[in-house]
Amino acid sequence: MKKIIHFFDKIEDRVRGELSLYPIIYAFIGGVCVVLFWRGVWHTADILMQQGGVWAIVFYEPYTVVWTTAVMLLTGLFVSFFIGERIVISGLKHDKKIFEKTAAEVAEEEGEIVGAIMHIKVIEKELEELKNKIDQIVK
Repeated sequence: MKKIIHFFDKIEDRVRGELSLYPIIYAFIGGVCVVLFWRGVWHTADILMQQGGVWAIVFYEPYTVVWTTAVMLLTGLFVSFFIGERIVISGLKHDKKIFEKTAAEVAEEEGEIVGAIMHIKVIEKELEELKNKIDQIVK
């Protein structure tokens, strides 16, 4: 089973790498496939509902709204899917929306990110030096 998963993971990496060179084609393929996937789910639910019995109850539209909302709330998908975690975080931090920020504010944030990355690289270098010293002491 692991070999099969590994095989498809490698194929996915390769395909994604190639398609990322052509973002418009990638977006078109992705968009079409997402729509067709949900169309298939929708029609499958309709077919199962037409079968009657328990399926008719489970896939009856008002009940579907209730149980799917409950599942999405339990899994944390409801908020992240409909408004996104970035919006929630920016609201908690009382940040401005990205389109409300000035170019200077955006540049300042980018500078802070670059500074943080540089700081992390310094820490990585210091950790590597400490590791080498420890290795020399242990030997």
